[in-house]
Amino acid sequence: MRDRQLILLALPGAAFMILFKYVPLWGLIIAFMDYSPYRGLLHSDWVGLAHFRRFFENSDFILLFRNTLGINLLSLIFFFPLPIILSLLLNEVRNMAFKRFVQSIVYLPHFLSWVIIAGLCFLLLGSEGVVNKLIAAAGMQQVDFLTNPKLFWILLTAQSIWKEAGWGTIIFLAAIAGVDSRLYEAARIDGAGRLRQAWHITLPAIRGVIVVLFILRMGHMMDVGFEQVYLMANGAVADVADVFDTYVYRLGIQQSQYSFTSAVGLFKSVIGFILVLLANSLSKRFGEEGVY
Repeated sequence: MRDRQLILLALPGAAFMILFKYVPLWGLIIAFMDYSPYRGLLHSDWVGLAHFRRFFENSDFILLFRNTLGINLLSLIFFFPLPIILSLLLNEVRNMAFKRFVQSIVYLPHFLSWVIIAGLCFLLLGSEGVVNKLIAAAGMQQVDFLTNPKLFWILLTAQSIWKEAGWGTIIFLAAIAGVDSRLYEAARIDGAGRLRQAWHITLPAIRGVIVVLFILRMGHMMDVGFEQVYLMANGAVADVADVFDTYVYRLGIQQSQYSFTSAVGLFKSVIGFILVLLANSLSKRFGEEGVY
């Protein structure tokens, strides 16, 4: 068989996708049922769109939608461009030893769990934390970083930037490495500095990668990292911290409302799918290839 080795190499990944991504789709049927674990899928009552109507009529829907979308918009505006900027800066470093050192430092937070990061935030930003002690020592009023609803979304965005911005540079640095070096040589001959080379050569060369990642990112606009929000939330910021993921956990896991929370999850997936289609269509209007 032609390419037998490549097919065998792809089999574990394909099996993982089928078993853990496609087979569980069958379970979405419980969003349209009054599912009972004791009665099973075949004998639970069919209720149609009742759970969706209940969700949309629920007073929490607007709050959840606002919080989820607000956090993701902040992430899209401030977090998404940073790996691109950081990649451009790292690409300009000529000392390879220093470049590898910086890369190692910015990659490191990715390997820390959200539990560790939340603990660091409590130690640094709590009422008795290091930052507030320094502020008090300077004679200024302490800041309620962890209990101020106005700062909660900003805090989550800052955490995501610190943890994942460095890791996100891997794809962009790989794309930059594929840019033809002769383009830079021609630009230098024409008198272009590094800033103009980055703007007129590097960015256009990796634009396709940026567009594809942006389209894929749009598919997660209804997702917020559950672990991060769950660990950082408290009673003082409940109105801005409750998102779809924490809502599903609270009602689905703690209160066993499996059918209702499956409907919520399906709603999130449909919105993400629509956003991907819209973003892909928009990218093609601007001359890009898109995802498909």
